[in-house]
Amino acid sequence: MRWRDLRDSENVEDRRGMGVARPGIALSGGGILLLLAVAYLTGQDPIQLLQSVSGPSTSVESSQPGQVGAPQDQLGQFASAVLGSTEDAWGEIFAASGQRYQPPTLVLFSDAVDSGCGSGSAAVGPFYCPLDAKVYLDLSFFSELDRRFGAPGDFARAYVIAHEVGHHVQNLLGISDKVRNAQQQASKEQGNALSVRLELQADCLAGVWATQANKRNKILEPGDLEQGLAAASAIGDDQLQKQAQGYTVPETWTHGSSAMRVRWLRRGLENGRIEDCNTFSAEEL
Repeated sequence: MRWRDLRDSENVEDRRGMGVARPGIALSGGGILLLLAVAYLTGQDPIQLLQSVSGPSTSVESSQPGQVGAPQDQLGQFASAVLGSTEDAWGEIFAASGQRYQPPTLVLFSDAVDSGCGSGSAAVGPFYCPLDAKVYLDLSFFSELDRRFGAPGDFARAYVIAHEVGHHVQNLLGISDKVRNAQQQASKEQGNALSVRLELQADCLAGVWATQANKRNKILEPGDLEQGLAAASAIGDDQLQKQAQGYTVPETWTHGSSAMRVRWLRRGLENGRIEDCNTFSAEEL
């Protein structure tokens, strides 16, 4: 992936090496399910992992702002460049429909971090907090993506960031609020099904970014698309459950199967249009 010539984003806050205000995280249902997915992947006891990061269910604002601006290390520069590319792509897409794109802030952290959604451990993986419109990323997750998920490469890493930015786009468009409201009135199984559609749409939106960014900056090299699709396949709920327990339970899925994630990422890559990412009206995922 050709990322070194991309514009660095200034919307990066580097909190690596900093502590948190107090331990614990106010996990939403989606956050708990994401944490359990990590438990499935790593083979850890889900209850122990939940207890290790859970705490008072109160929101915690960070009392330790980090350094703002593009970092100087290579991984930090990569993340900043990808974020800058998402800003340019989504800025153009929103402008085409007469809207103004408000970019998220990317917070880089190590081990634990305070967010508008609570204090979180790196064990939950990358996440987006709609309450403060920030994407949180421990860059060590990229090693996990390579070593545990078997999905190496720059574009696989960029897909992770673009997926979380996709959640920000959903938040700006009011989609996230609609889903949360619907989940409050739904059964657990129905709520999970809505979560799957939300996550698959974020996958599709990540593909839209990649296509638009490639048109703008020619970022894609041979093998990049395969890297992204491999990453999407590796983190499907069915794959994680098979690794953890040897069988799948579709009604408990929150992110979609490997095939679903690949299909929707590919749709975004092929069409590059936000209109083609309406997972909520799709009969087949």
